[in-house]
Amino acid sequence: MTNARLPYLTAKLQGFGTTIFAEMSALAASTGAINLGQGFPDTDGPREVLDAAIEAINGGLNQYPPGPGMAVLREAISEHRLRFQGVSYDPDTEILVSVGATEALAAALIGLCDSGDEVLVLEPTYDSYQACISMAGAVPRFVTLHPPAYDLDIDAVRAAINPKTRLLLINSPHNPTGKVLTADELASIAALAIEHDLIVVTDEVYEHLVYDGTKHISLATLPGMRDRTVVISSGGKTFNTTGWKIGWVCASAPLVTAVRTAKQFLTYVGGAPFQPAIAVGLRLGDDYFERLATDLQSKRDRLVSGLEQAGFEVYRPSGTYFVTVDIRPLQPDGDGLAFCRSLPDRAGVVGIPNVVFYDDKPAGRHMVRFAFCKRDDVIDEAVTRLKELQR
Repeated sequence: MTNARLPYLTAKLQGFGTTIFAEMSALAASTGAINLGQGFPDTDGPREVLDAAIEAINGGLNQYPPGPGMAVLREAISEHRLRFQGVSYDPDTEILVSVGATEALAAALIGLCDSGDEVLVLEPTYDSYQACISMAGAVPRFVTLHPPAYDLDIDAVRAAINPKTRLLLINSPHNPTGKVLTADELASIAALAIEHDLIVVTDEVYEHLVYDGTKHISLATLPGMRDRTVVISSGGKTFNTTGWKIGWVCASAPLVTAVRTAKQFLTYVGGAPFQPAIAVGLRLGDDYFERLATDLQSKRDRLVSGLEQAGFEVYRPSGTYFVTVDIRPLQPDGDGLAFCRSLPDRAGVVGIPNVVFYDDKPAGRHMVRFAFCKRDDVIDEAVTRLKELQR
């Protein structure tokens, strides 16, 4: 994001210029650097899922799908949530298909918040959160997660809640830190949500990307939370199909109605042939999801080890695609943005400066995020290049 004032742009979106992902990916393209910045895999997903999309295209599923999403996908989402989280959702009234999780988040915030409402967010935050909150006319309030463990300070959450608080936006597994909220942390959030009668929106797109025996628990599974929680997820991270942009919302019928009312005026529908394909993915056996996590854990360990050898202080994540490092052992001034802008020329690698994910800029200034959802040979070459920074 940029702080330069842009002519014509509405006041509520000033400060939200070109995203850091666009800037860093452009740097990767112009320099030929290895892109460990943007979180997309460099291998295709399961053949069954890809073939189902091809079959759908060849079968003529190329026009507008139904507004709520195709029935086959909504039914698969319902089955998947029941299988992995033990919560039942009616596919006809409690599930909504979206154009990726980002559209679902935007629609949820626009549909559930009025101007001046406050949304409590855990920072560092995925970069679209603040923009979507602003588009809704709402105001973000931040509770900062601190390394090395990024544990939740529930007292800080409690202190941030006030009469203007409308909604809690919870991301677990958490991007960019890789934190997976514990059962105790989630129970504390649930207690506050119930006490203050708050809606909770949970971003769970990394639900299957958890490591070391860590378990992802959906907040909606806790007592009293199902009917006040909007669960958002997608198929992109789970099936290596980030470009398909198939996401979804699971919530009680009144909450889904509110989200759908906003969503229908955004992109309305999308990804017709990809919807039945993601349904195939969601119905894959448990072994697929176990292999996915095992493979990514190995890649995480590979990159973590290499980053430590390169001289960074590394915070090992429990989930997601990402590893956060403290750059100060290699760059004592701790300017992560300058570090990332110079890194393609210095080492031929692209990362993301975590400062863009923080409202509390000093807390994130010296942090950089690298993605490990890449082939082993790509990770190894990136590490080799980063080690040259010590010379």
